Amino acid sequence: MPNKMDPDERELLLAFEKGQLKSVATKGELTKLKAAARATALKDRRVNIRLSSGDLSDIQVRALEEGIPYQTLIASVLHKYVTGRLTDRPSASPPTAKPPASKSGR
Repeated sequence: MPNKMDPDERELLLAFEKGQLKSVATKGELTKLKAAARATALKDRRVNIRLSSGDLSDIQVRALEEGIPYQTLIASVLHKYVTGRLTDRPSASPPTAKPPASKSGR
């Protein structure tokens, strides 16, 4: 596998491997973060949904780009939505065309 790290990434990896990096998080912060990670990772319910073939294909492509299973991507998007962390961003599609101005021939 080719090395795709840039110089900054290689420097960070080298520092990590030498044990030169130290955490700045407090024990309380680490405990809180670990609890949040456990709660987020806990999946104790199953849901079945119907999606259009096109939407499912697009989700699978996006998941492949992210390097995660598509079910995980769907769960992540839903989690972000219900926690208020899912934000809208401008659409890449062109704006809709305005209807032509009406001609008044009175």
